[in-house]
Amino acid sequence: MPSFDTVCEPNLPEVKNAVENTAKEIGTRFDFKGTAASVELKEKEITLVGDAEFQLVQVEDILRNKLTKRSVDVRFLDKGDVQKIGGDKVKQVIKVKSGIESETAKKIQRLIKDSKLKVQAAIQGDAVRVTGAKRDDLQAAMALIKKDVPDMPLSFNNFRD
Repeated sequence: MPSFDTVCEPNLPEVKNAVENTAKEIGTRFDFKGTAASVELKEKEITLVGDAEFQLVQVEDILRNKLTKRSVDVRFLDKGDVQKIGGDKVKQVIKVKSGIESETAKKIQRLIKDSKLKVQAAIQGDAVRVTGAKRDDLQAAMALIKKDVPDMPLSFNNFRD
């Protein structure tokens, strides 16, 4: 029976490369000389550090540009609050989303059920598997999911005939 998986997986090597390129650019830019501006990636968290909130916005802008150049969707980024750390420095933690949360998975499952397409959706961990009798129905389900869930960078893999 034909099926596919709906997943939310960032390309982590590309994210790592973008963070490293951002750190390199921060080191060479004139407006960041002598400041505490830095960016660091640990597992799936990017930490931005700067002297002021304005500087964090600049660092984040550089990071977004680098991610876009490496064709990583910026919707994977989940910004945290700006926190004050020792002295006059501030930091911000940005989480890299991975996997579909249960609320979004339920929304996708309900969307497919209400669409009257002849396909079934099943939540499997942090992915949603959609199965159906015809390939055309599965492609219609893909289009429906892309249209109705615009806030998540979803991709479809494991397509089986």
